[in-house]
Amino acid sequence: MAPRTWFITGTSTGFGRLLTEALLKRGDRVAATLRRPERLDELAAAHRDHLWVRRLDVTDTAELRTVVQAAFTELGRIDVVVSNAGHGVLGATEEFTDEQVTRQLETNLLGSIQLARAVLPHLRAQGGGHLVQLSSMGGQMAIAGSSLYHASKWGIEGFYESLAQEVAPFGIHTTLVEPGGAATEFVTTGMAVADPLPAYADGPVAELRAMLADPGGYPFADPAKMVEAIIDAATAEHPPARLLLGADAYRAVTTALAARLAQAERQRDLASAVSS
Repeated sequence: MAPRTWFITGTSTGFGRLLTEALLKRGDRVAATLRRPERLDELAAAHRDHLWVRRLDVTDTAELRTVVQAAFTELGRIDVVVSNAGHGVLGATEEFTDEQVTRQLETNLLGSIQLARAVLPHLRAQGGGHLVQLSSMGGQMAIAGSSLYHASKWGIEGFYESLAQEVAPFGIHTTLVEPGGAATEFVTTGMAVADPLPAYADGPVAELRAMLADPGGYPFADPAKMVEAIIDAATAEHPPARLLLGADAYRAVTTALAARLAQAERQRDLASAVSS
C-alpha cells in the first residue's frame, strides 16, 4: 500500500502524539500541528523527510486557515485529516467559570468545525479524502459532572452526521472515533476540574471527582491498540461512520442508546396522536 499523507491536530500528547509516531513508523507523511512545536523537535530530527510541523491553536480560526493552506500547498495531496485537539473540564454545571465554558466549546466544538470547513475545499479539489474526528463515548451518552464536555462532543457528532451526507458525493469519507477511557495523558493533563461548590460536596458529581482523584480502578484501554484501530479504519476501503473503542465505550453507548430507544417507543402513540 502506497504511503499516505496525514494532517493531525493536537500532536503534543495523547492520541495525537501516538498516532503521529505510529504513522511515521509505517513510512507515511504527517503534517503535525500543536500549540508548542518544540515538543516535536526530537521526533522531527529523526523524521525530517516525513514530518511537517507547524504551530496551531485551533481556536484561532485565521491561524488555522493559514496552516491548512500551507500544508496542502507544500505537501500536495493530504489523504486523511485527523481532528484530535481537545480537552475536558469537569464539575457541576454551575461551578464552571465563563472562561471555562467558552474555552471548552471553542476548542472541542468550534475548532473542530472550523478545521473541517478549512480542509473541505482542498479535499473536494483533489477528488476525495477522509476526515477523522476524535469524539468520545461521551458523544453518545452522558454522566453527571461532564455537561460541557458532553455538549462539545454531542455537538460535533451532530455536525458530522450532517456533514457526512453533504460531502459523500465528492468522495470524502468521515469517521467519528468514540473512545472510552484510555491510559493517556488526557486523564491527568487534559482534564481541568472546576472549583467545587459546597452544594455538590455529595452526589454524582462528587463521585466523579473521587474517581478522577484516584483512577487506578478504572479499566483503561490500551491507547496503542486504539491508535492501530484508528489507522485501520482511516485506511479502509469502506471506513466506518463511527468507531467505538474500548469495552467501557461499547457498554456505555449501547446501554444509553437502548434506553433512549425504549423511551421513544413508549411515546409512539402520543407522537402519532399529535400528527393526525
